[in-house]
Amino acid sequence: MNQEVTTGVRALGIDFGEKRIGLAVSDPQGRWAMPLATIARETDRRAAYRIAEIARREDIGLLVIGEPLGLDGQAGPAAERVRRFGKRLARAAGLPLRWVNEALTTVEASERLREAGSDEPRRRDAVAAQILLQEALDRAAPGAGADADRAGESP
Repeated sequence: MNQEVTTGVRALGIDFGEKRIGLAVSDPQGRWAMPLATIARETDRRAAYRIAEIARREDIGLLVIGEPLGLDGQAGPAAERVRRFGKRLARAAGLPLRWVNEALTTVEASERLREAGSDEPRRRDAVAAQILLQEALDRAAPGAGADADRAGESP
């Protein structure tokens, strides 16, 4: 179910949260990630359906989901929760799935938005998705170390 981010395939970055889910998209060449939207999460089923619709509309070929690992790299209950959602989403969208460690992406997103004079939560979630997607794109770029993180591994 996992696959590397590749050129020619648009990827959708997903920053899962219990209240909101941030989304970001890549350009078709897989060089840049851009914030797309934030959706309210009412239930996993509805969220997966809405994201699958967005993926079809945006011509997405790969899902990249942030996995909330601890600073020690270990998976806890939050990571298990996201894994369940990610598997549901991959089935609903019919798309391959790649995991990327999302440690501190929300903190970085908040800092970026504060520097820009805003820190609205809905924007923060989409920027966090952009950060995790950009990390995945950068690690898949030619010359990037294959063992730089656990992206591409099955959780």
